[in-house]
Amino acid sequence: MTPRCFIIRHGETSWSLNGRHTGSTDLPLTENGEKRIKATGKALVGNDRLIVPRKLVHVYVSPRARAQRTLELLEIGCKERLPWNEARKSEDEEPIRTEAKVEVTEAVREWDYGESPEDVIKRLDAVIAEIREKFHKPCFDGDSSSKGDVLVVAHGHILRAFAMRWTGKPLTETALILEAGGVGTLSYEHHNIDEPAIILGGGFVVDS
Repeated sequence: MTPRCFIIRHGETSWSLNGRHTGSTDLPLTENGEKRIKATGKALVGNDRLIVPRKLVHVYVSPRARAQRTLELLEIGCKERLPWNEARKSEDEEPIRTEAKVEVTEAVREWDYGESPEDVIKRLDAVIAEIREKFHKPCFDGDSSSKGDVLVVAHGHILRAFAMRWTGKPLTETALILEAGGVGTLSYEHHNIDEPAIILGGGFVVDS
């Protein structure tokens, strides 16, 4: 199967609810935001769901607590627990479902007010290049054991820019919307790593 990169915006905060750019202000998720992310996890994460934990090979998450909390609530079942939260669940509460490494990284933090579009392009292009070379390329090279799927949990502005750069487009070419808690899927056309694409809509997945 062609490898994918899932992008998930953190859940609702009081500022995102009002349409304000949160930036580096590290607001917590609202109560409703937490409920919606839990619902997203139940609907989209599982062996017969869009995001199959055992197929994940790497997870990138922003250092901001709202992004890390979102990842936690999705209950991917990561072996590595998030460093910001010492109250770890036991394996009885949340079984380990993936061996994917969790990387908390500034590379997918929010768009800083001091950054130029060129700065943002540079750091996102570096992440995308790493995903393709390190995690996706083995799937195209005939390694049948390669899992390949990658998950990025971050912020609205930066993930919209990420999707544009995934297809090599300038940031100003197309207007994209990613709602709080929203999920997007990036992949490739014709099982060709040189044809990156945005999946506008995918069919329901059933466990065969």
